Amino acid sequence: MSYHPNAVLRRARVARGLLFTIFLLLGGSFFRAQVLQNAEYVLASESNRLREVPLPGSRGIIYDRNGEIIAENLPGYSVSILSPTSDSLRSALRTLATVVDIDSAQQELAVRRYQRAPTRPAVIFNDASFQIVSVLEERRAEFPGLIIQSSPKRYYPDGPAVAALVGYTGEITEGDLAKERFESYKAGQQIGKAGIELQYEEKLRALEGQRFVEVDARNRVVRDNGVRPEVQPEAPPPLRTHIDIDLQRYAHAYFGDSLRGAVVALEPKTGGVLALYSAPSYDINRFIGGAPFSFYNALLNDKHKPLYNRALAGTYAPASTWKLATAIMGLERGLVTMDTRMPVPCTGGYYYGRVFKCWDKRGHGDITLAQAIAKSCDVYFYQLGLRIGLDSLLAGGVRLRFDRKSGVDLPFEIKSTWPADRAYFDKQYGKRGWNPSVVLSLSIGQADNAQTPINMAKFYTALATDGSAATPQIVAREPEREKILNITPEQLQGVKDALADVLSRGTAAGAQIKGLTIAGKTGTAQVNGQKDNAWFVGYAPADNPKIVVAIIVEEGLHGSSAARVATKLMERYLKASLTLTSVISD
Repeated sequence: MSYHPNAVLRRARVARGLLFTIFLLLGGSFFRAQVLQNAEYVLASESNRLREVPLPGSRGIIYDRNGEIIAENLPGYSVSILSPTSDSLRSALRTLATVVDIDSAQQELAVRRYQRAPTRPAVIFNDASFQIVSVLEERRAEFPGLIIQSSPKRYYPDGPAVAALVGYTGEITEGDLAKERFESYKAGQQIGKAGIELQYEEKLRALEGQRFVEVDARNRVVRDNGVRPEVQPEAPPPLRTHIDIDLQRYAHAYFGDSLRGAVVALEPKTGGVLALYSAPSYDINRFIGGAPFSFYNALLNDKHKPLYNRALAGTYAPASTWKLATAIMGLERGLVTMDTRMPVPCTGGYYYGRVFKCWDKRGHGDITLAQAIAKSCDVYFYQLGLRIGLDSLLAGGVRLRFDRKSGVDLPFEIKSTWPADRAYFDKQYGKRGWNPSVVLSLSIGQADNAQTPINMAKFYTALATDGSAATPQIVAREPEREKILNITPEQLQGVKDALADVLSRGTAAGAQIKGLTIAGKTGTAQVNGQKDNAWFVGYAPADNPKIVVAIIVEEGLHGSSAARVATKLMERYLKASLTLTSVISD
C-alpha cells in the first residue's frame, strides 16, 4: 500500500505533536516532583527512613520554704523498641523475655503503648535498672529495634513523709489523653498523678526533646547517631512552696507505722501550708517507673487505707473543737457574753427528753462561757445550742463555711458535711425519723457534722487573727482571706483568752510547752463501734500566732493525746523559725 506524500507529512506532524505533548507532560511531572514538591517527598522519604525517639526532660524541682528539696530528678534509663506491627512487637518481646524478666502484663502494656502511638518507640521499661541495661547492651545485636537511652526519673528524698502532699508521677493513660487538659501530650509521657505533681503539672512539665534513628524497611535500627541534629529537652523553673519539710518529717516520725490520722499546719495570716500529712503513709518512690502490681494491690487491700488522704478527704466529727463555732454564734446574736452562766449547772448530764451526758461524769458546776470553753463542758453547750435554735445553728454553720471545701490548691479535696437546713434530715432519715433534739449533738460537734482536718485548720486561722479565715495555699500567691466572725474585737479577745486557758488550766493542761503560750481546743469524737478519735486544733504563740495546727488521731481516745503532739509540732516550728531568722540577720 502506498501513501500520498502529503498524507505522510500530516501523519509525521501528528506523531511529532503527540511525542512533544507526552515529553512536555513528563517533563512537567518531573519538574513538579523534583523541584516544586521536593520538600514533601524528601519528608516522606525521611519519615520512612527515620524514626523519632523522644528525649524526656527533667521535671521542675519542688522546694520547701527553706530551699530544701521535696522532689528532684535522678539519672535513669528507659528501654523501648521500634516495631512495624503489633505482631512483630509481641514476637520481639517474647524473645526479649528470655534475656530479661518481662512478664505477660508488661508485654501487653508495651503493645498497648505501641497501639496508642505506632510511630513512637514502644516503652518496655520506664525505669530500667543498671543490671537490665548492662545485659541488653551486651546483646543489643540480637535486638536491632532496641533503643536504650538515659531518662531522668523522679525522686522524693522524704518519700513516705510527703506522699499525701506531693503525690507522684506516672505514665499518661488513654483516659488522661482524652481530657482537654492533656490534649498537647503524647502517649508514653509522664504526668503528675496526685498532689502537687498533678495540681501544678503545667508548671512542672518539661518540654520533650527529639533525636532520630535511621531504620531499614523492617524497622531495624541501622544508625542511631548523627542522623539529624537533636532537639534538646527544656526543664521548667523550680516550684517553691510554703512547706516546711522538717515539720513533715516530724509528723511522719510521730505517727510511725502504727497510728492513723492526719496533721495540717498553716500560717494563720497567709494560709500557707507548712505541713500536710496523712497516716499511714507509703513510699511514693515505688510508683516511679510503674509500681509492681503486688505493691499496688497490697496498698489497695490494706485495711488501714494508706492511699486515703485523711488530711483532705478524711471527714470526721469535729467534737469539742467545733464548740468554738457554737460560742461564736451565741456571741454574734447577743445571746451570751464570755461571763454568761446557764440556768442549769453541769452535774454530769442534761435532761432533754432523755439524759445527754457530759464527758466529765463529775460535772463542772455553775460556770461561765469562758470556763466552759476551757473545761469543754458539754452541758453548757447543750443549753447554748438550744438558745441559738436548730435553724439558726444550721444557718450559722453554713455561714462559717462548714459545708464546703477549704479551697487548698491540691486535687481530690472532699467537701465537709454540714446540714444546710431541716430538709437535710428529712432526706436522710425521713420526716418522722429524726428529733429536733439533734441540736444538742450538733452544738458539741457530733451528729451530722463531718469536717476535714484542713477545713478545721482554716476555721482556726480566723480565731487566731482578726476573724478572717485564710484559704490554705501550697504555692505562694496573693493571700485570700474572708471575714467570717462577726463579733467585736473585745469578744474575739475573750474567746482567745479562753482558748489559752485550755492549755494553761483546761483539758490540754498537760500539753503546755514551757516558755510558749499556746491556745487551742481538744476534742474527743465518738465513733460507732470504735474507740474515740482524738482531736486538737490550736495556734501559737497565743499573743502573736505564727502557726495553726489541726491534728486528728484515729482511736486516739482523748483530745489531750493529740494536743501533746500538736504543741510539740508548734514548738519545733517556732524554734526553727527563730533560729533561721537569727542566722539570716547575722
